[in-house]
Amino acid sequence: MTTAMLFKPHCVRQEIANRLLAKVASLFWVLESTQVALMLALTRMASQNTSISVFEEKVLFVSSPYQANFTKCSLIVPESRIIASLLLQGVDGSDWDKQVRDLNVLQKRTAKTADSYATLARSRLQTMGAGLWELVLDGSAPVATHAVLAATVKFSPLFGDFMRTVVRDQFRRFATHLEARHWDAYIEDSLRSQPNMPTLSDSTRVKLRQNAMRMLAEAGFIENTRSLRLRSQQIEPAVLHYLRQHNEQYVLDCLQVCP
Repeated sequence: MTTAMLFKPHCVRQEIANRLLAKVASLFWVLESTQVALMLALTRMASQNTSISVFEEKVLFVSSPYQANFTKCSLIVPESRIIASLLLQGVDGSDWDKQVRDLNVLQKRTAKTADSYATLARSRLQTMGAGLWELVLDGSAPVATHAVLAATVKFSPLFGDFMRTVVRDQFRRFATHLEARHWDAYIEDSLRSQPNMPTLSDSTRVKLRQNAMRMLAEAGFIENTRSLRLRSQQIEPAVLHYLRQHNEQYVLDCLQVCP
């Protein structure tokens, strides 16, 4: 047997071992690459899911019509007249701050209160146009009150729908009084039917109910906040004309609840 023949089996075994090692190395490389790709894919998916989740939360929050945005005050008609004047003059920016804070045109004890009232009145009025602002500014007390009420129900559908459904239903039933339980039941129903509605604390519910009843009293739909006795109230023609002219059907439905 020659030397070459003696070493041939060893050479064959070595070559086979080398090929196996190469395949194993290749397999490990494939597995490692797959793992890296999978991790990148999962990371990308997680990032996309997070973005979608955040986007959905923002959309749901914005799309929820029921906001607790009348806890601080009721219709504030005198203050709204002043704010209507500022809006008609085109006052904004630093001039707005000067009027509200420095000159204290609303005659409030603190700048914080003045800011709160001015911001709320402006937010309500800006749901409507200059024609309604003029009614608020120059109209009689009933006209200005119903004009502010119109802007309020549009800005606060939580209150508007209470008028449109519960108050209307009580008039249809020929009921003589509203009751606190009507508001409480309405809130509970709203929480069930509006999954995006923000959670309301007990104190917030009380403030909302108090101001809802005050607004109804100020607008003439109940005698006062103590008795809650219902009064048939027709909306001022000038306000109705504006609302019909501007196709404010939802607002009309909220205000025209009396037989």
